[in-house]
Amino acid sequence: MVVMRLMGKRQLGEMQPFELVITLIIAEVACIPMNDPYIPFYYGLIPIVTLATLSVVLSLISRKSMRARRLLAGKSMLAIDKDGINYENMKKMNLNMDDLIETTKTNGYPDLSQIAYAIVETNGKISVVEKPQLKPTNSETEKDALMPIPLFVDGYWENENLRKAGVKKETIENAFKERGFSNSKKILYADIRQDGVLFISPKNEKDFILTLEIEGGQNW
Repeated sequence: MVVMRLMGKRQLGEMQPFELVITLIIAEVACIPMNDPYIPFYYGLIPIVTLATLSVVLSLISRKSMRARRLLAGKSMLAIDKDGINYENMKKMNLNMDDLIETTKTNGYPDLSQIAYAIVETNGKISVVEKPQLKPTNSETEKDALMPIPLFVDGYWENENLRKAGVKKETIENAFKERGFSNSKKILYADIRQDGVLFISPKNEKDFILTLEIEGGQNW
């Protein structure tokens, strides 16, 4: 407990990769004298103090040097930019669409089409910048909340969601072709809302929105 407190608040919150590794090693080292009564206590204490000192030193170095900080912790990257989902950055971060969808939902953004930027921070968290929304006027009636469901994710069709939405796979493929994507492998992600609004994000091009007639808009 004393060592963890000396290493700072980060070990109790969001950790950088090198901090996580050091914390895991400390936990392992602390178990060694506990498991064997013939091992002196200081055999575990010395490496714990050494690792804690190393962590503090590395933190000081990363605070003083931007190059060291990038080497130890990496840098933030855009998962969603002004053109939509950034496929190249997703590959670099070893991040798949399910991870992105789950994290944006956790942040309160279930609809990817409403996100202007999604930044994957060095601690693994995702920061979201929402697209500006038009302010409703007095003449506008209140609309129901819409919940998008994925139809095509990372090259695979979500057949259950296709049935739920009452839309055929061929209809979505035709929507791809309308925008010049004859091969569905060039599409990274597509989802649809209860009102038939279809959001499509190609792998290396700007995302776009189409509207379809669907039969199952009341099913979710």
